[in-house]
Amino acid sequence: MINYRILLALLVILFLSAYPQEKHFIYFKDKGISVNGMLTKQSAAYQDAIKEISVRAIERRKKHLNNDDVITFEDVPIYSNYLKEIEAIGIKIENNLKWFNAVSAYLTDSQILSLKSMPFVLKIDKVKTLSYRERIIPGDAISEKPNQLSKTNGFDYGFSYTQVNLSKVPAVHSKGITGKGVLIGVLDTGFDWKRHESLMSTDVIAEYDFVFGDSVTADEPQDQKGQDWHGTYCFSILAGKKDSMLIGPAYEASFMLAKTEDVRSEKNIEEDNYAAALQWMESYGVDITTSSLGYNEFDAGQNSYTYANMDGKTTIVTKAAELAFSKGVLTITSAGNEGNKQWLYVTSPADGFNTIAVGAVTSGNTIANFSSRGPTFDGRIKPEITAMGVGVFGATSGTVNQYTYASGTSAAAPIAAGVAGLLLSAYPELTNVQLRDILLKTADNYFTPDNNKGYGLVSAEDAVTYPVILSYVNKFTLNKIYLDSLLDNNSVNVHFSKDGVTFNTGKMNLIGKRFEIDIPATITGDKIFFYFTAVNNNGNIIRTPSNENIFYTIEYGKTADPGQILIIPDDFVLEQNYPNPFNQGTKIVFYSPQEIQAELTVYNVLGEKVKTLFNGITTKGLNQVNWDGRTSSGSQAATGIYLYAVKTGDNIFTKKMLLLR
Repeated sequence: MINYRILLALLVILFLSAYPQEKHFIYFKDKGISVNGMLTKQSAAYQDAIKEISVRAIERRKKHLNNDDVITFEDVPIYSNYLKEIEAIGIKIENNLKWFNAVSAYLTDSQILSLKSMPFVLKIDKVKTLSYRERIIPGDAISEKPNQLSKTNGFDYGFSYTQVNLSKVPAVHSKGITGKGVLIGVLDTGFDWKRHESLMSTDVIAEYDFVFGDSVTADEPQDQKGQDWHGTYCFSILAGKKDSMLIGPAYEASFMLAKTEDVRSEKNIEEDNYAAALQWMESYGVDITTSSLGYNEFDAGQNSYTYANMDGKTTIVTKAAELAFSKGVLTITSAGNEGNKQWLYVTSPADGFNTIAVGAVTSGNTIANFSSRGPTFDGRIKPEITAMGVGVFGATSGTVNQYTYASGTSAAAPIAAGVAGLLLSAYPELTNVQLRDILLKTADNYFTPDNNKGYGLVSAEDAVTYPVILSYVNKFTLNKIYLDSLLDNNSVNVHFSKDGVTFNTGKMNLIGKRFEIDIPATITGDKIFFYFTAVNNNGNIIRTPSNENIFYTIEYGKTADPGQILIIPDDFVLEQNYPNPFNQGTKIVFYSPQEIQAELTVYNVLGEKVKTLFNGITTKGLNQVNWDGRTSSGSQAATGIYLYAVKTGDNIFTKKMLLLR
């Protein structure tokens, strides 16, 4: 006789064992090659890795690394036999994350047990999902035309004029610099771009839906209606172009679009989708990525991240953004809208060491109360820069010609990404490190950064006109862009001096949109000062900077620091080291108001002295010291957090840095 109660119980157990429960990361111990082995160009692993990276990505990596050895172990594909073995027990892989030597998949309890018994599986972690909260504060729909104030230099920016003008974008557009030649990746909720008048002509070269695994990033039948609203709005702020309505900063750039969020009734944003999207974009050859996403508090029953995890090295999304940066991508993200909430601080991935977090300001350049603040848990300044994020104008999805005002750091990030695109369009030779450096140095709060506005309001005009030194095989060139249309192009000169004595004055040649001159031969390590002069059509001489000099130092005969405005601060200023984290070496910069005795020392977290880097009289103004990561005995310092401190009399200034071996 059949016991139906037992049979029913067995069927329930069978059903539950086959039903996917939660998404997990499955990490592998290796990639089928020795972790201590050499990844040479001749190895099969190297050849497999380079096949998955586009020519454009390879060239961008070469520029960033300054050599041809562009493949690392993160690029090596996951060992195919491992994938076959886990698929053999009925596991469907959702995302392949070779950077982390992991895959994501929905797993049952029985599958987890089976995986733990496999000798090549390192660990299994749950994929965290964020409880979705609106990152944009909606405003009013717009239909009427703006007033004449929106017209400038042949462009009619419509209702977008205020937001782009605050970051001095129109002046750069007037020079024909519009983002052309730059590839920007956008990660968001989805993109209804093909039918909206401001986006339908945008150059989108690739798009992918990481939620449903297809190439449709607009709303699909299984989506919550309006899923693509947020992404469409943010994308239009960056790339939209409709005369007399909206013109984005980088409207002539090319774009990659990734739909990474699932905002159906479950309201989940999954970490693995974000990481997979960055990996996809990097391999395609993207130059800049921007996201208006934030991860901090998660669904009930999960282990939420805490402020202690906002340390630049904990969350999956931050790790992915930092890995992309290490491969030459400039990564930009919104700081978060937690400034007037209990959380207060920036959210992940805005906590990244190199990722630029963008805060929001009003049209009057005052910080928005909702804009997330710094510092990171380990004490670094955040956000890095700001852009207009209150009452920002953008396109409305689900329509062909409707627009709206809204607010949030989500709206500020695409403006900053557009400014970065303009700078790279003007100077394609710049690396992501140089781009980041110039964006921060030309922001309006650079010498007095804080944890509200960071280094200040981003400026397209100031960034693009910043002097750029480029290094070639046998020479260095000094480059300058003028945006003044009334300039006499034959009158631009640069004046070089050393120790207060002018030793060279040279005429700069106009090549394309840039003035250029070869830097005169100098002794390695010499600090050379310079300034520019030009004559406008009224016969007036224009000196740049107006009352200061700029300087550069040729280091080791190979590289050149971009010119920096020589400003004497009112008080001592110690900057964050850069790069941070670092491996081979890092730069520590401090500014002194006068020539004073100072000592710069590195300590470990126990307070033990590791090495004294400087002990002597400071230079008035900027001082720069490099640390190669070695102790006073010459041995390599171990991976870990270190403190660096400058002592001047009774004052001590300290910051933290991270060494990764």
